[in-house]
Amino acid sequence: MNFSLKKRGILLGIIALVFISTTAYKNDYFEIAKQLDIFTTLFKEVNMNYVDETNPADLMQESVNQMLKELDPYTTYMNEQDVERARMYQSGAYVGIGATINTSENKLVVVEVYKDLPADKVGLKSGDEIIKIDGLAVSDLKESATQFLNGKKNTKVSLTYLRDDKATDIVVSRGDVKPKAVPVSKLLSNGIGYIALDRFTKTASKEVEGALKLMLIDEAKGVVLDLRNNPGGLLHEAVKIVNLFVPKGQLVVSTKSNVETYNQTFETQKQPLSLEIPLVVLINQNSASASEIVAGALQDLDRAVIVGKRSFGKGLVQRPKPLPYGSQLKVTISRYYTPSGRCIQALDYRNRKKDGSAVRYDKNQYTAFKTTNGRTVYDGGGIEPDIIVGKEKPNKFIEKLLKSSLVFDYSNQYFHNNTVGDMESFRLDKKDFERFKKMSLDKKYSNISDAQEAIDQLKNTLSEEGFRAMERGLEDLEASVQTTKMELIEAFKNDINATLEGEIIKRYFYREGMYTYFLATNNEVFKAQEIINDSELYKNILR
Repeated sequence: MNFSLKKRGILLGIIALVFISTTAYKNDYFEIAKQLDIFTTLFKEVNMNYVDETNPADLMQESVNQMLKELDPYTTYMNEQDVERARMYQSGAYVGIGATINTSENKLVVVEVYKDLPADKVGLKSGDEIIKIDGLAVSDLKESATQFLNGKKNTKVSLTYLRDDKATDIVVSRGDVKPKAVPVSKLLSNGIGYIALDRFTKTASKEVEGALKLMLIDEAKGVVLDLRNNPGGLLHEAVKIVNLFVPKGQLVVSTKSNVETYNQTFETQKQPLSLEIPLVVLINQNSASASEIVAGALQDLDRAVIVGKRSFGKGLVQRPKPLPYGSQLKVTISRYYTPSGRCIQALDYRNRKKDGSAVRYDKNQYTAFKTTNGRTVYDGGGIEPDIIVGKEKPNKFIEKLLKSSLVFDYSNQYFHNNTVGDMESFRLDKKDFERFKKMSLDKKYSNISDAQEAIDQLKNTLSEEGFRAMERGLEDLEASVQTTKMELIEAFKNDINATLEGEIIKRYFYREGMYTYFLATNNEVFKAQEIINDSELYKNILR
């Protein structure tokens, strides 16, 4: 499909929004009906008369995707397969092989293997690329490939995977897959309870409640609730978790929308398990949505000390809307507000830069709010911890680097070429870090840097337009970017090493081992325990 046809598709998609939900009609029914008439006629004429053969499904998919990009990244179209994956994630239980699989460019790559589940039992590891399912090439199955991994309990599926360019055939027996929302909960030797919550599924609050009950029986002197790297999930589960620590009838979160029926308040419904036990909540830049609702509510109510780094800043609420043929729209319907009245949304999608990216709210735009005890908190930029550990504002390049395939690939290489016997004493040494720096220079990872991408684009433009005399200047600029990149990696060495070590440990000792490793090595965990152990410090922070 050529570019001009795609542009027509974008135009069609803008009008296609009328299919999404009856709530969109509001007060402009005539205008929507008018545009709908134009859309259906235009779409038919394009597909019937265009000089080359068209694919109506691809044209519609492209137009819908481009249209939704104009809104926010959380308003998305989900095909039938996407809907099923989302349902399984939120349910916390399904029948499959027991591994997280990344699908992109018609490839299936194993991202994580869960302990003692089918994929683990047959030896699949992170980084393995599945190339065949029951003899069918993944590249031919395309988007439907992941469907073939799931099936009835105790049925078998034949897989061929690549590891270090070597193909291996295995047979996996599908089984019940129930990834825990709480991978680790334990009473530490100093009497402090630790609960790691990494997803808000339908079982999240029950799992946290069960762990907390055991800690109260053991007379824990305090609890650390770890929400770092938790991207969120079900809002109701967030409310129930807050309810474990605050009284019945307490406002936890409210939502506001242009549609009246979406304006809601969510209050606690039960008596709490404990109003008194000291509580510290850990967050970081990857704590989002429901994680921020929990942290924000407990901070506003002065019920917990928040420790770590500023959270992601997602203050938008989505709701699924059914579409024909099993597909679905996940549409942003409202903004949520913590008990003090603040919305912590960090990006303004209504105002964009020239390149189309959303504008981040500046600190001078933040509004001050008061907690129950009169402490000042702010909206507009995620949840700011009461106690910040580490660099408050990571560099944008470092943020992209820590989420990039470079970290995944390096961790896989380390796993395949090294052994780790003792988890708690494991550390990356200077030579390991130098290898990571060298690996970051590979052209394969040039897209991590927006500056490098801009230089590459400018190179192409200058070459196409014949400005070859300027190429030397770009080479000098490129060298300077690479030098600065190395300096930034060195400056954020501690953050990078912590991320790499956690990823590497996860490959040897699974997700449970990663959290155990953090307990023995992580500064945020140490600070949380220090605060709980010092009752006066804890009280003073919340005053």
